[in-house]
Amino acid sequence: MPDSLATYHKKRSFNKTPEPRGKVHKRAANIKPTFVIQKHDATRLHYDFRLEIDGVLKSWAVPKGPSLNPDDKRLAVRTEDHPIEYGGFEGVIPQGQYGGGTVLLWDRGTFENVGALEPLDAERKGHLKFRLHGKKLRGVFSLIRMGRDEKNWLLVKGDDEFASRKTDLTKSKPKSVKTGHTLDQVSRSHKVWQSRPRSQSRA
Repeated sequence: MPDSLATYHKKRSFNKTPEPRGKVHKRAANIKPTFVIQKHDATRLHYDFRLEIDGVLKSWAVPKGPSLNPDDKRLAVRTEDHPIEYGGFEGVIPQGQYGGGTVLLWDRGTFENVGALEPLDAERKGHLKFRLHGKKLRGVFSLIRMGRDEKNWLLVKGDDEFASRKTDLTKSKPKSVKTGHTLDQVSRSHKVWQSRPRSQSRA
């Protein structure tokens, strides 16, 4: 069985980055799979959209972030699978490392598959349909691959009771669901921690 996290591990130096190494997990059938969205201020600000499928977090980078407007078709670029442990990560990836920049845990929760195929098969076919139960995002969304292009997908909100053509959650709710911090506060907290005396940091 191929290691679906091989690319993730290859791109990172874990003695230099605080990101978790993680591993592939097997989740019990009676436990709902998780999703997470991380606001990532790297070379360009974007949102990393991740769904727990087949023991890892299948991941897409969404430059403009998710939208509640069913008329919006947000570009979502497929990236490498991430470990489940990454779902709790918030902090600063050092500059010079892959993805260097500040990561904020923008939303998280569980999801359920509402498509005709199981999530792994649907991802391979290029059309995932699911219902999110998050702190910010709720309701039905779809991820649709653009033709035969393996990388480029579209993230689209379903037209349900949670849809809105007026609300932009990326602006109205910019803070972390883990700490309540903004991106700047996460970055400053990291700098304060880095500047603590060695004796104090070992206390």
